Amino acid sequence: MFELYLDTADIGQISRFSACLPVRGITTNPSILARANTGLAALLPGVAEVLGEKARLHVQVVSENADAMLAEAISLRKLPYNIVVKVPATEAGFTAIRKMKAQHIPVLATAIYSVQQGFLAALCGADYLAPYVNRIDATGADGIGVVADLQALIDRHQFPARLLPASFKNTQQVLGVLRAGVSALTLPAEIAEEMLAHPAVQPAVDRFTHDWHTFFGQTLPHDS
Repeated sequence: MFELYLDTADIGQISRFSACLPVRGITTNPSILARANTGLAALLPGVAEVLGEKARLHVQVVSENADAMLAEAISLRKLPYNIVVKVPATEAGFTAIRKMKAQHIPVLATAIYSVQQGFLAALCGADYLAPYVNRIDATGADGIGVVADLQALIDRHQFPARLLPASFKNTQQVLGVLRAGVSALTLPAEIAEEMLAHPAVQPAVDRFTHDWHTFFGQTLPHDS
């Protein structure tokens, strides 16, 4: 089943979009939390209240060596939430992922900029892989192409890892990774808003409403 996440720590936006979309959970990183001026102690209870206790919450470690990352992961997993531990796809991160998976800790490998990085993270046992689509584009590479090639390798080798692309600046990037066959993604609030809207929709709805009321007044369809 496809998993949709929101890449935000804004409870208002989480509440807004979860009302109209089947949001599986949220993804966070240290920058998102810093911009929101909030820590996990304040954020996670609010998210659980909005999305429910089964919501999946992706939380990133900040330690720089594998043993310290593992210690963080163990502490995160003791919290009363469904937490997936985010680990950067670096040499130290790969070591940490292997240690975490030996303890059955769910892991998302993040900051993926290349197919090779993603493949190695999957080989190490990561449950989710987060290619940074727009950031890859910013380096001069092809973000959607990286996602497509990585998805093809995951499928070919039958890894259980899910691609969970992140870092979108427009809806065409989202469409591109969906066409590549990913089974999860995380959207910033502004991109989720763009996906829900189209400039032609409201005028069409307004026309329907006008035509109905002109002919039927305030009568509703079931009484017409």
